[in-house]
Amino acid sequence: MHPNLFTTMRTLKLIEGCKATALNPPPPPPPPSTTERAGEKLFQNLQDHLRVNSFRSKSNRTHPPKDSLLPYGLPNTDLLEPQIDPSLKFVDLIDKLAQVYRSIENCSQFEKADAFLEQCAIFRGLSDPKLFRRSLRSARQHAVNVHTKVVLASWLRYERREDELIGTTSMDCCGRNLECPKASLVSGYDPERVYDPCICSGYNGDVDVEECSTSEVDYDMSFCIGDDEVPCVRRKIASLSIPFKAMLYAGFRETKRSTINFTRNGISVEGMRAAEMFTRVRKVEMFPPNVVLELLTLANQFCCDELKAACDMFLARLVSNLDDAVLLIEYGLEEAAYLLVAACLQVFLRELPNSIHNPNVVKILCSAEGRERLALVGHASFTLYLFLSQIAMEDDMKSNTTVMVLECLVECAVETWQKQLACHQLGVVMLERKEYKDAQRWFNSAAKAGHVYSLVGVARSKFKLGHRYSAYKTMSSLISGCSATGWMYQERSLYRIGEEKVLDIDIATDLDPTLTFPYKFRAVSLVEESQFGAAVAELNKILRFKVSPDCLEMRAWISIAMKNYEGALKDIRALLTLEPNFLMFNKQIHGDHMVELLRPLVQRRNQADCWMQLYDRWSSVDDIGSLAVVHHMLANDPGKSLLRFRQSLLLLRLNCQKAAMRSLRLARNHSKSEHERLVYEGWILYDTGHREEALAKAEESVSIQRSFEAYFLKAYALADSTLDPESSKYVIQLLEEALRCPSDGLRKGQALNNLGSVYVDCGKLDLAADFYKNALTIKHTRAHQGLARVYHLKSQRKDAYNEMTKLIEKAQNNASAFEKRSEYCDREVAQRDLVMATQLDPLRTYPYRYRAAVLMDDHKETEAIEELSKAIAFKPDLQLLHLRAAFFASMRETTDAIRDCEAALSLDPCHKDTINLYHKVREPQA
Repeated sequence: MHPNLFTTMRTLKLIEGCKATALNPPPPPPPPSTTERAGEKLFQNLQDHLRVNSFRSKSNRTHPPKDSLLPYGLPNTDLLEPQIDPSLKFVDLIDKLAQVYRSIENCSQFEKADAFLEQCAIFRGLSDPKLFRRSLRSARQHAVNVHTKVVLASWLRYERREDELIGTTSMDCCGRNLECPKASLVSGYDPERVYDPCICSGYNGDVDVEECSTSEVDYDMSFCIGDDEVPCVRRKIASLSIPFKAMLYAGFRETKRSTINFTRNGISVEGMRAAEMFTRVRKVEMFPPNVVLELLTLANQFCCDELKAACDMFLARLVSNLDDAVLLIEYGLEEAAYLLVAACLQVFLRELPNSIHNPNVVKILCSAEGRERLALVGHASFTLYLFLSQIAMEDDMKSNTTVMVLECLVECAVETWQKQLACHQLGVVMLERKEYKDAQRWFNSAAKAGHVYSLVGVARSKFKLGHRYSAYKTMSSLISGCSATGWMYQERSLYRIGEEKVLDIDIATDLDPTLTFPYKFRAVSLVEESQFGAAVAELNKILRFKVSPDCLEMRAWISIAMKNYEGALKDIRALLTLEPNFLMFNKQIHGDHMVELLRPLVQRRNQADCWMQLYDRWSSVDDIGSLAVVHHMLANDPGKSLLRFRQSLLLLRLNCQKAAMRSLRLARNHSKSEHERLVYEGWILYDTGHREEALAKAEESVSIQRSFEAYFLKAYALADSTLDPESSKYVIQLLEEALRCPSDGLRKGQALNNLGSVYVDCGKLDLAADFYKNALTIKHTRAHQGLARVYHLKSQRKDAYNEMTKLIEKAQNNASAFEKRSEYCDREVAQRDLVMATQLDPLRTYPYRYRAAVLMDDHKETEAIEELSKAIAFKPDLQLLHLRAAFFASMRETTDAIRDCEAALSLDPCHKDTINLYHKVREPQA
């Protein structure tokens, strides 16, 4: 609307497994073989690399002995320690989930956004990011004021990492009011409209303004500014505000004058003429921005509320990029223009994480002075600084900016949970910065506010300050004073020695098998005893169900020591898929450099060889191996979007959702055609909960060009609901269309498998069996499970059992196969299969539910509750909580049943079975 609007105005700690120690040098080896000579060359390259980096940085760190620079030197058990989680963590998470659910249900509509924000803070510490995003959407849905809407809408956009999509701008949104930058600037509570289509689609930024003639205006006074006079209508100027009315009608000197000198009031002739015109048309859209800024100043001087609101809204609409926002926010803060500051703040937040490196933005958002200025106009809040703290800690945990943001967070904390989180996070950051006394102080503050987990930070800080026994007493007192958890024993193990240390480590794993530190500790202990194979086997236990970069790095490290370069390279490629910038060996060597050093020591493969290898590993359900192959292929062809998409599928299978979304975004960015880009955008939308928008993307892609992936996406999204017969037929048609399009065997096998599943749901078992068998002919190994289901439904139980046995034999990751096979055998054999499933993957919940149900059938209620509670302690799962609530209800333990229902509904507010049970259990208490 205004080209070059502002030209005139402008002229006015490290991963746990990386802590190394020296190993005693081995005795002189026999004459080396060719492989060993290559290995020696690798050692020399690594030593040279480490020596150069150590020399460059020796000025700011202690230079270790030469031997400790050997990359094969593994960490000592005494130097291993787990990271402290910066999120809220509770001794009894279920009680807390239930409490928050009650808070959300019972608070007023204007308090719901804050209640959902507390739920967000709790979900941030859980493993499923979808819970956090759902709660964040609910908080935005119930936001009332503009500030909260701006922050939460920007946060939602950040969670989708929209900034990483090439071709998008910070002011783009996903098509719904929930994230719309313009909808966020509209105050008011209307939770039902946030899912309406985005108002941006109907807004072009132009405003129709009627021509305003002055020929028939009866002017009866004028304002003199310098040598110019601006004619005005006295009563209209008086209508601007009470001060103007008093000046012109209340007996002051100006009341009797027809000309009033306004030279010293800081407004130009153009500004005063605009003010006069506003008194007649009540609009400012026809004026240039610099004149509107003058009007804003005038409105503040003379308390002209209507004029100020019009100027504020107009200027807020003009803010569209970071440069404009940096310039205009100063005017907004100076003139207390709420909407203008909100619009500038919105640009800052939607440009994150890049904007946090802009010194002008940092000064406003992160400094104490900036917080005070924002607070004066209603734009400093705990919500804002909680969002900023997440960005800052992800960007650089140790930076001064992070500390400043967290100090602002502490200042804005009012509720108990807010103080707990703010102080705890500041303690974590201070610990990373090795400022141990400050860390202890902040952890103590969080603990005094009621956050028991912060005592871990207190103990760690004491230990770092040399008070080992005091740290031990802190944790022992905690363990004896409340229900013990895995993280309590894990932390206390750091301050014990010998068998007592090992005992605490083992107890920690029994209580919470998802903790990575105990596996790493045991692996390093075995390495110190030269039991390398057993050390790798120990790490395999957790990597089977929880893939983490630190465990992959440690396994690679041990593999190199064993001269298993193929295995080491596989793990390094996999961990680089999870964290592309991962630094290995005490943060000395980039993972990519390690890949280059190891490549000459393994068999060379071209792209065709890699495709064959990927086919084999995918068929054997070797997800980590498949990731490594895809990483290798992408190194040869980095722009291949199809490979990025395959990578995302593998990462989702491994429950690495953050990395999976990054791969999907890269697939979209590297798309060479419009129809391909639309498919990947559809998958991004689907995986972030926007099912209808995903379907629209798939349909648009098909309209441009028929493709396997477009049809498959559409079928997959439609099948993600209860299908009626007509819908099932349509999904079948889509999958058949997909199979008619070109694709590789990996994806065609998936489509055939999905067709089998739909036909089973339709009761067409023979057709389903045919499709499963076709999938198996192209090595889609998971089709064994579908075929077993068909046999089971045909009452061919032995055939079903045998089919699952084939899957167990072929699949490297076979916990789910053991679980499924248990359905096709008698109780005793089923129990054995489920025990094996739990050993391979403790996160699978069906075995616990089955065992608990058997115990209830045998009237062993206490044992049944204990079986479920054991799993709930480290995995608060909806189905587990619902079943335990039902058990409590049958035992007439009403209070416990209500608590479990409320916790389950916190995880899924729409779960019908739990809702019905909740109402049923509460009836007697009504």
